[in-house]
Amino acid sequence: MPGAPELRLELHQVSARHPAARPGAAPAIRDLALQIGAGEQVAVIGPSGAGKTTLLQVLACALPPSGGTFTVDAQAPWQLPRRTLQRLRGRLFLAPQVPPLPPRQRVVTAVLAGRLPAMGLWQSVRSLFYPADIPAAFDALDRFDLADKLFERVDRLSGGERQRVGLARALLSPASLWLIDEPLSALDPTRSRQAIGTLVDTARERSATLVATLHQVDVALAHFPRIIGLRDGQLAFDLPSADVTRARLAALYDQFEHELRGEVPVATPVESSGPQPVVMHCR
Repeated sequence: MPGAPELRLELHQVSARHPAARPGAAPAIRDLALQIGAGEQVAVIGPSGAGKTTLLQVLACALPPSGGTFTVDAQAPWQLPRRTLQRLRGRLFLAPQVPPLPPRQRVVTAVLAGRLPAMGLWQSVRSLFYPADIPAAFDALDRFDLADKLFERVDRLSGGERQRVGLARALLSPASLWLIDEPLSALDPTRSRQAIGTLVDTARERSATLVATLHQVDVALAHFPRIIGLRDGQLAFDLPSADVTRARLAALYDQFEHELRGEVPVATPVESSGPQPVVMHCR
């Protein structure tokens, strides 16, 4: 797939509330000033509740800021006409932590859904019943070691397999900005390294901008040239990975040392070999 047009992101003193926050709740991110250049690969780290997911929602043009200004290629998304905003969103790919995959859908169809923004209505409907490019879906799944699941039903996959199917969509997406939220939460260390390496390498090959939130600090430092640290909704640091010292990390994760050590909370699913219940999250 040829490289997509690049996107440049700028935030000037941006504040925003979490999508599920009650009216009047405190902002999840506050007064953020950031610039992300076209083609960069950036990891966003920080303890739970730091505002990482809210930042991705803003960057995806899914959540309007409650303060400050946010621009994509010098355009303010929320001031664009509706159709223009929809076209802009078609250049973005947002992968939530729990991918919204219909449980009875075949994996091949779920992966090819990554191409939907580039399809017309008739093509989109037809693809639900007659997958248009099975070899492309096979290749994308193979990059995540899932090629043997091509014709499986989604509800027969483990939690980690479903997460990797959601990531495989990015490889077929026409988007030039990939926003990936906690892509490794259900994966073991080996799968984690494979998945993040595939995302970073493919984004670099296509000159796509990649912004990923991660709890795995060691993975972020090993694979991303730039690290953004968030804490309590504010910018703690924005540095090349080589300049992120243990002292900075200790301050960022103060009172959250278990997260810095990479300990998995009890409620976080870890990939297993058997099928797991499918939980659908509506946006």
